[in-house]
Amino acid sequence: MIDTFDRPGGASAEGAYAGTNTYAVGLEDKPGKRIPKAGATASAGVGRARAEWSVFDAEAKGPNASVGAVASAGTLSASAFARAELGSASASAEAKVLGTGFSFGSKTGVYLLGNGFEFNFW
Repeated sequence: MIDTFDRPGGASAEGAYAGTNTYAVGLEDKPGKRIPKAGATASAGVGRARAEWSVFDAEAKGPNASVGAVASAGTLSASAFARAELGSASASAEAKVLGTGFSFGSKTGVYLLGNGFEFNFW
């Protein structure tokens, strides 16, 4: 939550798309850049719409494929993925104060003073 609570709202939509992205951010007092993280992704598909504001995200996609790798110091984790979909829709929200709160989305969890449970649905 500390990384996105003041993120401005935005929305986008596009038809056919393809692209790559690499990033390394952290320790800046800007939305999405407070927690150190790095990654690389590549994706292609037909039809994508996305909206975001503060701790909320929503996205819908048509047929698509993507690959990537991500490392984050915020959760001390690293992951890699490959995905192909006929279509998808997702929404997420997160709220934590002093390690206590919840997250809702592909990772749903409940946290109490830094400890908690997470469930991955996708």
